Formats: sequence, C-alpha cells, structure tokens
Amino acid sequence: MTTTAPAPHVTAPESRARAATTRTDRPLPGLFRASYVRSVAELRGFFRNIQSVVFTLALPVILLVIFGSIFSGTIEGTNTDFKQYFVAGIIAAGVMSTAFTGLAINVTLERELGLIRRLASSPMPKGAYFVGKVVLVAVTCLLETILLVAIGTAFFGLDLPVDAGHWIAFGWILVLGTAAMALSGLAYTALIPSAATAPAIVTPPFLVLQFISGVFFPFNQLPDWMQTVAGFFPLKWLTQGFRYVFLPVDFQVVEAGGVWNLPAIALMLALWIFLAGFLTLVTFKWHGPKVK
Repeated sequence: MTTTAPAPHVTAPESRARAATTRTDRPLPGLFRASYVRSVAELRGFFRNIQSVVFTLALPVILLVIFGSIFSGTIEGTNTDFKQYFVAGIIAAGVMSTAFTGLAINVTLERELGLIRRLASSPMPKGAYFVGKVVLVAVTCLLETILLVAIGTAFFGLDLPVDAGHWIAFGWILVLGTAAMALSGLAYTALIPSAATAPAIVTPPFLVLQFISGVFFPFNQLPDWMQTVAGFFPLKWLTQGFRYVFLPVDFQVVEAGGVWNLPAIALMLALWIFLAGFLTLVTFKWHGPKVK
C-alpha cells in the first residue's frame, strides 16, 4: 500500500511571490506586436468618435467647396482651369490639416490628461506610441485624400491620371508627405505648453504655409521671397507633387525652372522626415505641466 505525501502548505505571501515571479518571467511584448496593438487602439478610438471623424474630414472639404465655387478662369500662361489647380493644392492642405494640425493638438491633449505618461510607464515600448499615431494619421489622410479627389473629380473638373507612372508618383508623394507632416506635428508639440494654447500655436503656421505654398494662389505669382521661404517647408513640395499628378503635363512651364522636379520633391520630403523624426526623439515630452 502506497501513500501520497501531502502537498506542502503554501502561504499567501509565498503564493503572491510565485505569481509575481511568473509575471516577471513572461517576455515583454516586442515593438512590432505593441505597435500593432497600439495602432488598433488608435483607430478604434478615432472611428468610435463620430464627431471627431466628421470634424477632421470636413474642414478641407468645406474649403474646397467654398473656394472652388468662388474662383474661375485659367492660370496665367496655361490652359489649366484654376479649379483644377486649387483642388490639387487643397488635397495637400488636407494632408497637413490631418497629419500636422490635428495630430499636434491631439497629442498635446493626451499629454495634459496624463495618458502619454501612463503609456510611457507601462511595459509598452515607447516607439509603439509613435507608430500608432502615424498609422492613425496615414489611414485618416488616405480617407481625406480619397474624399477630396472624388469631390474634385465630380464637381470641379479634376482629371485623374491615366498612366501607371502618375499613380505610382501619387502613392510615394502621399506616403512621404504624410510621414513628414505627422512627424513635424509630433516634434511641434514640444513648443506647446498646454492643451488650451494648442489651437492658437498650431493654427498660424498652418494658415501661413497654405498662403505661401501654392494652395490658394498660383505659386509662380507669389513674391520671390515668399517662394523662397515656402521652399524650406514640406507643404510647398507636397502641393507641387500633387500638381504633377493631377494637372496637365504642359503646366510645368510655370513651375520653378519650368520642370516638375520630382527628385527635389522626394529629397525635401525625405529630409523633413529625417529632421522631424530626430527632433521628435530628442524633444518629445512624455508628461504634461505639473499641477501646482
């Protein structure tokens, strides 16, 4: 006859210690997995807020409808209707509105509410937060662009590209432009002290760059100094890229140098991705202002 030895008695403190050890031994989620989870959370949070979705997508559409209905005639020196020119510019402005303005304000609010600080203190790799935001902006910008292109084609005479080369260019210009604007928005949050001041600090550069980057007025008709200043910022190159995609090939005669200059567009947008990404890494604040 065999007997079974009684199980050793485990005290409550020992049980908690073993559970803690088990949790500690579990591998932490990697950057890829954490980025996926964070991206899904960002997208769910955005699309569940119907008011946020409508407001984000509505502003560029409103500008397109108002200004596209007001202006008429052709661009001087070309046979291109101003409405076509304006639609190409407002698509670029829509990307900046979503990826720069909206993201900078949203991140500042999350920082002040303490969400970013809590995420930073969790096991989640910090890089996953940025990936989640970029994915959210990329999806939103794509929807915004599709909406503006559809309206421009249906009501304002925008011609869609008919060859693969222009569609390929459209793809990489949209990707580079969205990334440059999103990282610029993240870097810009370092200059915003609180959520209450965010709109006042973010809106002025957005408005100024629209006026000097060829969104509302033909770029070649702007003063030389405005063209020079605009050339340092990504919106000018994004608008130029979309003009290449959607405007007739002979429109390039009024572009700088009389050419579309796609290599310069790619180079400047890539430089802004690098610069804004570096500034985000060294200046991003993971906590809001201290409460006195």
